[in-house]
Amino acid sequence: MIEILKYLRGYLRIRVWGFSPERFMNLCSNKGILLWNIVREGDIYYMNINLKGFRLLRPIVRKTGTRVAILERYGLPFFLPKLLKRKIFVAGLFLAVAFWMWSSLYIWDIEVEGNYQITTDIIETFLKENYIKIGIRKEELDIETLEKEIRRRFPQVTWASAKLSGTKLMIALKENDAPIVMEEKEKTSGSDLVSEYDGTIVSIVVRNGVPMVKKGDVVEKGAILVDGKVPVYNEDATIREYYLVDADADIILEHTRNFSARLDFDYIKKEYTGREKKKYYLRFGERELKINRKDTYLVQDSLIRESRPLLFEKLSLPVYLGSKTDREYQNVEYEYTLEEAKVKLNEKIIAFIESLEGKGVQIIEKDVKIDTNSGSWVIYGEFLVWEPIGKSVNTVMPDIGEASINE
Repeated sequence: MIEILKYLRGYLRIRVWGFSPERFMNLCSNKGILLWNIVREGDIYYMNINLKGFRLLRPIVRKTGTRVAILERYGLPFFLPKLLKRKIFVAGLFLAVAFWMWSSLYIWDIEVEGNYQITTDIIETFLKENYIKIGIRKEELDIETLEKEIRRRFPQVTWASAKLSGTKLMIALKENDAPIVMEEKEKTSGSDLVSEYDGTIVSIVVRNGVPMVKKGDVVEKGAILVDGKVPVYNEDATIREYYLVDADADIILEHTRNFSARLDFDYIKKEYTGREKKKYYLRFGERELKINRKDTYLVQDSLIRESRPLLFEKLSLPVYLGSKTDREYQNVEYEYTLEEAKVKLNEKIIAFIESLEGKGVQIIEKDVKIDTNSGSWVIYGEFLVWEPIGKSVNTVMPDIGEASINE
């Protein structure tokens, strides 16, 4: 605190030499003149003195026969006159302070945390609907109302807290993590499992419903594999009624899968010429200011890089500096060789096989051929597979006279 007061009042670094420097310092002490940071080098003394004390030195210097020279000047009284001469600097400093004071009245960043079930996009849409967005004045924001509206709009939110930290609005949520209570399953109208392909049954394990086929049976596409009508019999072995269920079973069918794909002889490849043009822009929120404009190429792609200066990141201001590099390229026509075509077509076959394996299909045999046809390479594949099947369809009730349905 004392150092700050010394700086505000101003002080000097002086050099004292002559007949009796020691007596000079004693008289200064008697007059109440403060001296500090005194250093002796031979017969010369260096020390600090405040401005008020320096103005009282003339009679002391005459009486002691010493000489005094000013070495350095420190403090606000010496800094301000220099500063005022630099009008542009002062104006810039004033504008910077005014900008900071103005920007502190607005919200420039919104941060949401604790949202796991509700996506950030949904939260942002909700805030916009309630006129809460980047750039609004702090005085327009009612924190308590916002918290209540979040809990009302999103039932899964059990606790919501909003607070302002500088120019940033921070929203913290806590969602309900209690186990979800499953609704009681509604009564079913019944469903069957039918085959999607022609083939031979490899295995069948029924969990619900009446099996209509067995291992080794040859079935056609659309044939009922498991019936969702469970018959209830009379004592004379006649059907009295049906109990409807959703058929459920693990069924493996052996059948043939076909695959074909084509690849044109010619293809276009993008080749860069090495010519580039770079443009810069400044983005403030959703508004973009282009710093320089240049002509673009006829055929090009663009590489965009954007960064947020550290100063504006600390202030939570949506100010970004970016560059857009336009790169010229040419579309060059090439023709696939046989080896290149095999690689490309094999990639298609591999992708097809991986899609089958992802569905639990087991490949037993395969036969793949590559041929040419009207300006393109063509690949044909025939696969003998074991595939899980069973498409669910609504049960159709037969006409059994007086038989009824028990639901």
